[in-house]
Amino acid sequence: MYKAAVMGDHDSVYGFAAVGLDVIPTEENASAGRRLRELAEGGYAVIYITERLYKFLETDIAEYQESVLPAIIPIPGASGSSGMGVVMVKKSVERAVGSDILFGGEKGGS
Repeated sequence: MYKAAVMGDHDSVYGFAAVGLDVIPTEENASAGRRLRELAEGGYAVIYITERLYKFLETDIAEYQESVLPAIIPIPGASGSSGMGVVMVKKSVERAVGSDILFGGEKGGS
């Protein structure tokens, strides 16, 4: 059975334990990339990462962008949202279906 986890600063992620996610409090430092790899290679199908940490780990996350698993999904942190999560989901959907679902435009069209 696959698992799900959430990574980010303690204030942003501690509440996710109540809904059954594995909570991985992680600060923006050298160990963050290692922790991401441990989760990705440890049977986690979904890894939620606060937007701020996601930005910090972009190079590490790029290794998994073409993989089916794990799905690495940015979420807002305790300080609010930068809008990155919505943009990333929109790009993923456009790549999957070849169309902008919000405006109905075809990929590459005007």
